[in-house]
Amino acid sequence: MNKTALKPARKVHKYLGYLLALQIFAWLLGGLVMSAIPLDMVHGKHLAHRQLENPFNATNYTASLDQIKSQVGNLHQIEFTHFLDQPVIKVGADTITYFDGTHGQPLQTPTKEQIRQQAKRHYIGDGPLATIELLDAGPREVQYRQHIWRVVYADWVSTTLYLDATSGQVVTVRSTLWRIFDFFWMLHIMDYDERDDFNNPLLISFSATSVLFCLSGMILLFQSPPWRRRRIQRN
Repeated sequence: MNKTALKPARKVHKYLGYLLALQIFAWLLGGLVMSAIPLDMVHGKHLAHRQLENPFNATNYTASLDQIKSQVGNLHQIEFTHFLDQPVIKVGADTITYFDGTHGQPLQTPTKEQIRQQAKRHYIGDGPLATIELLDAGPREVQYRQHIWRVVYADWVSTTLYLDATSGQVVTVRSTLWRIFDFFWMLHIMDYDERDDFNNPLLISFSATSVLFCLSGMILLFQSPPWRRRRIQRN
């Protein structure tokens, strides 16, 4: 193909390369990092249990369900669970409410010491407790959930357990590995704020530009195709 005819393609490819270089590198590096870290490790399944096996059976829940039902409206779910050594009844209605599974009274708000014990039971590692604090609103890594305990252990990945301040149940587990993955996920989808919008205009624009970059590169392949080189060598 005539080199002059390919001149616009070379120019487009060159300037698109300047524009896309850093983002393409971020995509490739992010893909490498995210594929190299197993998702189970990102989710912290090797660091802490989300739930523990319930040590109680149905006979331990002696509270009157009729009494509990009378205290809530629009009931749609009842679940038998536990907190430390106490049977608990979780009731899903207009809001989720927890009751003492023995007496049927609303569950008392867990104390700091009880939260410490609960976190210790769920934690699998051997690092010492670093900090434990009650937050009015958690950070972005727990979706800004309100009224939540943050328990951090001084291990190699700063394992962090978030526990609901009302029920003492573990909400989620975070760590340095999760934060590294989250950072590269941010670079990958180009949502530098909440990191959950996979359809943001910036990503769509750069993706479309990357397609043009690829197309211009494919056009430039015709400048010196392999079959032409073979023909020249035979001559």
